[in-house]
Amino acid sequence: MYGMVVLIILGVLFLSSALKVLREYERGVIFRLGRVVGAKGPGLIILIPVIDRMQKVSLRLVTMDVAPQDVITKDNVSIKVNAVVYFRVVDPVKAVVAVENYLFATSQLAQTTLRSVCGQAELDELLSAREKINEQLQEILDKHTDPWGVKVTVVELKHIDLPQEMQRAMARQAEAERERRAKIIAAEGEFQAAQKLSEAAEIIEKRPVALQLRYLQTLREVATENNSTTLFPIPIDLFRPFLSHVSGGNDKKE
Repeated sequence: MYGMVVLIILGVLFLSSALKVLREYERGVIFRLGRVVGAKGPGLIILIPVIDRMQKVSLRLVTMDVAPQDVITKDNVSIKVNAVVYFRVVDPVKAVVAVENYLFATSQLAQTTLRSVCGQAELDELLSAREKINEQLQEILDKHTDPWGVKVTVVELKHIDLPQEMQRAMARQAEAERERRAKIIAAEGEFQAAQKLSEAAEIIEKRPVALQLRYLQTLREVATENNSTTLFPIPIDLFRPFLSHVSGGNDKKE
């Protein structure tokens, strides 16, 4: 009886150490007497007790937050930059054998690369050309992590922390830029108005009657307003073109 119990216990221990179940997103790197046999999974994995050792590796996408880094840009501005890196393991064997801890190694590489790339760019480029900086970071990280079996898919700059003095200087610059644009727009409007007035003056010079008609139209517009009594001087010269036109017509009849 005692022997049966011992056999049952040994059988349970054997099965628990020999049978492993891996999830869909997991792979098991098998070491047999210290040598890599390969990666297995998902599903039921059968190991040789005492001889085989298995190390699990997740194939899911990992989101890693890169801590803020102190950076001096190319134009000597001190800033703090942080980023986020998205990567996943594509070769479980390399991720276990080629590097001791691929998560820690990728994190350190991301920090040093972030400082290096941002230090080679000017502040305006970091603020206006983030897409270019992101692509450059992703390309460098992916190149260095490829021997580890890690694929870096996306790198995004999250926040650029500027000194207070630089923020105030940029605010003054933006305000001055807006004022410059407003003055340019106003000057362009005056220029276009002057052109139209010049064209109108040429037309009126050729046809003086147009000035009289414009004057009478202005009188009609003033009369429609609910204002008090308006005194509007009418120079006699306004009627001379009409009188000359009428007299000229009478001469032709005679």
